[in-house]
Amino acid sequence: MDIQAKKLLLIEWLAALKDKSLIDDLMKLKEGNRIGILQYNKELEEANTRIESGEYITHEDLEKESKEWLK
Repeated sequence: MDIQAKKLLLIEWLAALKDKSLIDDLMKLKEGNRIGILQYNKELEEANTRIESGEYITHEDLEKESKEWLK
């Protein structure tokens, strides 16, 4: 798949995206905004809490799910 096809897939995915926090994170990435150590630690704590409560996806399941995105 060439770079243009990949870009179009990303554009389609972005157009359908409804997760506000993910959109906000993508905007920060686009703008080059880096987070501070306090925000970084907060996000790590939140991630650990989600993992401990079983709110995560395995690498294998993510691979299966991502293959569906390209269909």
